[in-house]
Amino acid sequence: MTHFTRRETLKVLGSLGTIGVLGSTSAGLPTVEVPKIPGANDIRRTIFTKVWETPLIDSHEHLPDEQDVLRGPGGKTQEQWTVILHHYLDSDLRSAGMTRAEYDSFFQKPGSPEEKWRILAPYWSAVRNTGYGLAVRIAMKELYGIEDLSKESVLQLAEKFESTRRPGFYRRILCDLAKIDSCQVNTGTFHESRQPLLLLQDISIVGMFAGPNLRAFGEPTGIQVTTLSDWYRVIDWWFDRYSRYAVAVKSQNAYSRNIDYEKVPQERAEPIFAKRLRGEALSPEEQKALEDHLFWYAVQKATENDLPVKLHTGYYAGDNYMPLSRLLHNAAATCDLCRLSPETRFVFMHICYPYYEELISVAKHYTNAYVDMCWSWIINPVAAKDFLKKFLVTAPANKIFTFGGDYRPVEPVLGHALIARHGIALALCELVEEGWLSLDDALQLVDPIMHENARRVFRVEEKKQNLRSAPWFTEK
Repeated sequence: MTHFTRRETLKVLGSLGTIGVLGSTSAGLPTVEVPKIPGANDIRRTIFTKVWETPLIDSHEHLPDEQDVLRGPGGKTQEQWTVILHHYLDSDLRSAGMTRAEYDSFFQKPGSPEEKWRILAPYWSAVRNTGYGLAVRIAMKELYGIEDLSKESVLQLAEKFESTRRPGFYRRILCDLAKIDSCQVNTGTFHESRQPLLLLQDISIVGMFAGPNLRAFGEPTGIQVTTLSDWYRVIDWWFDRYSRYAVAVKSQNAYSRNIDYEKVPQERAEPIFAKRLRGEALSPEEQKALEDHLFWYAVQKATENDLPVKLHTGYYAGDNYMPLSRLLHNAAATCDLCRLSPETRFVFMHICYPYYEELISVAKHYTNAYVDMCWSWIINPVAAKDFLKKFLVTAPANKIFTFGGDYRPVEPVLGHALIARHGIALALCELVEEGWLSLDDALQLVDPIMHENARRVFRVEEKKQNLRSAPWFTEK
């Protein structure tokens, strides 16, 4: 590799002039091929090429097993083609004005592609350029050769969707096209995946403490729960059974409340849990105290088993219910979590958008604070690029994970991954062009932020090895 000093980098930039620096980075939307960059300088060509050739570890998905969406005769899909617009683009469609009746007709009721297009058409131009829209458009182009949706192309989309959803399509999309090494999947508890080396799993802890969910977590254990100590045994069962296979634990409880969990003693929690078992209503104060106590019990079990704790922060999926005032306090609460349990590795997800400046300061200050950029590239691609730029010159670079698709359907993961690659490359290019990094500095960051950090913190190779001896392992 040729090594460039910062002085040499700036000299190259100066000789090329502003047109080379600010020129177009690619023609059209990102593609799976290494971008051709008309008129760009060597810095941009070098960085974009490196980013496009580097594998990603995908730190957050909601993907079901491939077999679970190919259950029909001959592997025919059980979902209609509109599923690729459902998660998350449906939220933008609702925000753009799609009525609930139109929504239900488009996503849930049978209908021809032409009928579906008539519902979608009034809103498509409003959402096609959002991050959610771009991920779908890129996926349609790369998977089906469709440049954009229209009355004519919607017929092709329906046909191509059906014909490409065949055994092996997960690996084609995730590994061959998106160059993803592995995904980390979150489900309702822990999923014994039939693709365990591709779809690594989190243990979901939210139901262990929020509610708690007595049925979903209690019934599989066979433990009769009559006391708080019995519920501890339930939580212990999940960790004893799955901690050696899981990459992390995860909670999305921030959708219901702030993540300001206090260390509530057992003697205070016990009578509240007894009320919960009796089916009595809990006051908001009692509910918070019980959740707080059980949260820390689950976190302690995760820490004992060397599992990072992933927590949702910031923006909400969906539409018409997000209380922004609650989100405002997420970043401050992360500081208390890190301080209260310094031995726990906390992974704060989604960059706490829109309050991402605050989260950078947390990662800079607390040893045990990590940040996951999952979902952020399609919430706001420009903000995510700016976040990464600022993070890399503010906080240690070994504490960030730069991609998680956060999808249930697999097809848009490809679009999201290409948006992320584009944003990562732009962030590094701009840092070099503005004189904050040398070209060598930027190139040396690519592998850590795209896969090495995640591989180390989540112990990916160790977990893959453990999974090969799991009772449910069947992958060839």
